[in-house]
Amino acid sequence: MSQIVWIARHANRLDFVNPDWFLTAERRYDPPLSDDGIVQAQQLANRLKRENIAHIFASPFLRTVQTANQVAEVLNLSIKLEIGLSEWLNPAWMTEEPERLSTPALAELFPRIDIGYTSRIAAKYPETHEKVRERSGQTARCLANEFFPKNILLVAHGASVLGGAMGLVGEIAKTEVKASLCSLVKLVRQDSEWLLELKGDISHLSVVEKVIRFN
Repeated sequence: MSQIVWIARHANRLDFVNPDWFLTAERRYDPPLSDDGIVQAQQLANRLKRENIAHIFASPFLRTVQTANQVAEVLNLSIKLEIGLSEWLNPAWMTEEPERLSTPALAELFPRIDIGYTSRIAAKYPETHEKVRERSGQTARCLANEFFPKNILLVAHGASVLGGAMGLVGEIAKTEVKASLCSLVKLVRQDSEWLLELKGDISHLSVVEKVIRFN
């Protein structure tokens, strides 16, 4: 039996477009999507609407939930919030553990969130580069195995997209995958082997970033 795991990075974020947003933000490490990011997320949704995806999992940060919600609306699916897909909790980027909206608050904004789902993998601030790769790789393996043979979508961040792919196909993903904004990675399981079919596809986007930024 086969299975497809799609991994998407969130779309463009407001603080990439307007860096001054960070200076007065209530939750400065949890920016929303920018206006063009919402368009990117809609284009991602249109790209995936015929891919027979059964479950959507998203990091609980606002930008990943917003991206996942666009897909969930088109696919008529719920969103499962998975902490294991979270942003890299890098102390060089974040002076403290990032504050996020609670699950009930997110569910009020995005009714497609499945409040009955319990995150499978934890993430703890601060994290090293090795730790985020280990954590996101473990998450991808866990969800792929638990929900096999259903096709699933993981909506994550630059580092957790890369780590998730490495968790399934190994070190090859480290050099092959380009986790730009709203890009798509496609991993196909044939029996016990994983194949990397898309390595950060952006053909569905009308506007793409020239330089890949993780933060």
